[in-house]
Amino acid sequence: MTTSVHGPADESAGPSGSTGPTGPSSPAEGAPCSRRALVAGSVGNFIEWYEFGVYGYFATVIAAAFFTPAGGSEAEALIRTYASFALAFFFRPVGAALFGRVGDRVGRRPTLILVVLLMTAATTLIGLLPTYATIGAAAPWLLTLLRIVQGLSAGGEFGGAVSLMTEFAPPGRRGLYGAWQSFTVALGLLGGAGAAALLATVLTEAQLGAWGWRLPFLLTLPMGLAALWLRLRLEETPSFRQRRAAPAAAPARETVRAVVLGAGRLMGWSAAGYTFLVVMPSYLQSVLGASFRQALAATVLANAGFAAAILPAGALSDRVGRRAVMVSGAVVAALAAFPLLNLLQDPAAPTAVKGLAVCGAGAVVGLLAGPGPAMLAEMFPTRARYTGLGLAYALANAVFSGCAGLIITEAVERTGSADIPAYYVAGTCAVSALALATLRGDDHRRALRD
Repeated sequence: MTTSVHGPADESAGPSGSTGPTGPSSPAEGAPCSRRALVAGSVGNFIEWYEFGVYGYFATVIAAAFFTPAGGSEAEALIRTYASFALAFFFRPVGAALFGRVGDRVGRRPTLILVVLLMTAATTLIGLLPTYATIGAAAPWLLTLLRIVQGLSAGGEFGGAVSLMTEFAPPGRRGLYGAWQSFTVALGLLGGAGAAALLATVLTEAQLGAWGWRLPFLLTLPMGLAALWLRLRLEETPSFRQRRAAPAAAPARETVRAVVLGAGRLMGWSAAGYTFLVVMPSYLQSVLGASFRQALAATVLANAGFAAAILPAGALSDRVGRRAVMVSGAVVAALAAFPLLNLLQDPAAPTAVKGLAVCGAGAVVGLLAGPGPAMLAEMFPTRARYTGLGLAYALANAVFSGCAGLIITEAVERTGSADIPAYYVAGTCAVSALALATLRGDDHRRALRD
């Protein structure tokens, strides 16, 4: 099964090849433009995932502040917190469709500027929100509204950033350039975990619950202003400029089919990534009885392994192909899910061994995340790339990432089984491996479709 309508074309054909441009089309648009595209695209991803990481790491604190009226249980509050988390993810496809349409018609640059403005404003306002104790039932509704705005802006971020990076990438380096999107996701999650760990160290639990949790959200404001400045200095991509000179509509049926297939290829990455990298702190605390600091330490190690594997995996996919690297990652994640969880559940297992295990789990997710952005970019033509890859990514994340905390927490609560996360990861990665096996082995050598 394939989504391409063109014959083979090597990337070295460049702009004159039958499948269109793969990178800067003149010396003036060379390395400096490519580097600016990497930085400007990456910084928005960092902010987006920093905030989502902070929200996940402080889920228990946010639950107490916004979702725990008098007489409410902690478990119910945590489930409501993850429901708000999931709701934001379900608005990602809406944002991907809305901003993707604008990005494919008006341009990558202006759309990415608008997206980072919305993202920064919503995250900063979360840090200023009054809690349930102050304004009552309005507090969780206001928080959920801001999460929706974040979901819309995040849905528009991925498609634009990946389009920007891959369309500016030099021939033969799309996998590495696209991997920077995933790498800054890892940096954002690590930044969120680091901020949470630092606050947990220097503040008491009472201070953390009263006002300390607000600080990481407020830190988004200066980061967002820096991202805005970088994006204002961007140029439009050569692929979009060429396509704008000869506009044409993308076949709707082909695009829909590619979106569904792309979401299937990403489901393992989405599920394993959020289970190992974001949901783990609350799971370790609520199910395995770990302290807040121990849970955060495990998450930092998992994210460190994730970050370390992403760029090498992207570069490797430029040499051996996206299929070989990503199928390997999905299969290993499916096979390792139960052994990893059993190790974490074993009180006699050495702490150092547990640390190495969660670090390795993060690295396995990196095998999927490194080549993933380039793989998606290669599935869509320029005239539908922003919308198509953004929708595929947003749908996979809405269902398999945004619902991960809700599904796992609710399933553990109902069944009493501590193995639910392993079932979730193994099942989704097995299906994803089958979808990834339909990739062509030479997609990494073909030019981007125009």
